[in-house]
Amino acid sequence: MRSWNVFHGNADPPRRHGYLREMVELATQDDPDVLCLQELPVWALPRLGAWTGMQVESAVARPPLWPGHVSAWVTRLNQGFFRSAIAGQANAVLVRRVHAIEDLGKETISERGRERRVVQAVRIDGRIVVANLHATNDFRDPDVPRTEVERARRFAERHARPEEPVVLAGDFNVPLIEVDGYSPAAEGVDHVLVRDTPTTALRVWPTERRRVNGVVLSDHAPVEIWLAELP
Repeated sequence: MRSWNVFHGNADPPRRHGYLREMVELATQDDPDVLCLQELPVWALPRLGAWTGMQVESAVARPPLWPGHVSAWVTRLNQGFFRSAIAGQANAVLVRRVHAIEDLGKETISERGRERRVVQAVRIDGRIVVANLHATNDFRDPDVPRTEVERARRFAERHARPEEPVVLAGDFNVPLIEVDGYSPAAEGVDHVLVRDTPTTALRVWPTERRRVNGVVLSDHAPVEIWLAELP
């Protein structure tokens, strides 16, 4: 199971050119069972299935300013400048086709008046709930993203059956966050936390693994774990 904030398809440092398809193909070339993505431009959502061959469930947090093809064209004029201001922002959970997937819906986790942030959840193979979230970036007040993570946890657990494993994945925008009953968090802000099933330790991609043709893709590194529940 892997999670990646794809930075709207941009590089680190940002460039005019976008690299979203290269990112998505890189993140799926070794056939992960589950891939949670954050900071996707909304125009890309209908293309994820064709790019990866995986099942896709998405959640739009911020709609695009204009229709998809127009937003995509304008954003490509300078990927590093326009980002979500034009193309909107979304999250998505991608699942290998060997697994059954059930959409459990989405919910707003941010306060009114802030940029909208959402959590989405799916059930995989009828036996594990995976929630994908992108919390608010507010390092001056870390209680803001912590509160959003707690809302995401409650949302996921409301949909889980008794003793059903739950996964919380995404960009929490809080390092080393402790969520009661879940596996330990990483030192960065990107996490995959798991309840009620054994896992490996979280692995963070080294920079070289996300470097393509000399370009470092995204300002976040993918993170991943292996679950006993998804052989």
